[in-house]
Amino acid sequence: MKKELTLFEDYDIRRVYDEKSETWYFSVVNIIRSLLQQPDFHTARKYWNKLKERLKKEGSEPVSNCHRLKLTA
Repeated sequence: MKKELTLFEDYDIRRVYDEKSETWYFSVVNIIRSLLQQPDFHTARKYWNKLKERLKKEGSEPVSNCHRLKLTA
């Protein structure tokens, strides 16, 4: 797997490319951080956790039932 950082609106977005499946994986928290223009990573993570909680109450499953995957910081 190939790990890279990319920039979006001056925010780093962590991403990993799986050559076997030819698929990019992006950090959702980094994307939320850039869309909200939030300088604090922890605030963006709390926002994502709250959003997942609200979606679950509505019956939606935004992610599979697993722990967060580790990406190099």
